[in-house]
Amino acid sequence: QVQLAESGGGLVQPGGSLRLSCAASGIIFALADMAWYRQAPGKQRELVATITSAGNTNYADSVKGRSTISRDNAKNTVYLQMNSLKPEDTAIYYCRAHVTSGWPYWGQGTQVTVSS
Repeated sequence: QVQLAESGGGLVQPGGSLRLSCAASGIIFALADMAWYRQAPGKQRELVATITSAGNTNYADSVKGRSTISRDNAKNTVYLQMNSLKPEDTAIYYCRAHVTSGWPYWGQGTQVTVSS
C-alpha cells in the first residue's frame, strides 16, 4: 500500500514561513522523483517544485527564491520550506511521488492559508 502523508500546513501571516513535510511509505523512496503541487479555490492544480531521485530541483517562477524543496531518503520524506509567504500562496498543497515506468501517487493535501 502506497501512502503519502502531508503535514505542516496552517495559518500564517504574510511574510511568515512554513515547512511542509510529506512522508512516503510503500515505495522505494530513493528511486522516486518527488514534487509539490498546489491548488487554490477555482483554479487548476499547478506545479510548485520538483526534486528528482538524483537531487535535481526546479521551482515555479511564483515561488522561486522564496522556497526550497529537499529530501531525506533515510526518513522517506520530502520537504517544502516556504518563506516570505504571500496571500497568493494560499492553497491546498499536495505531495506527488513518481518512479520511472510506474504510476504516480498523490497525498491527500494540506491547507496553507496566508492572511492577516
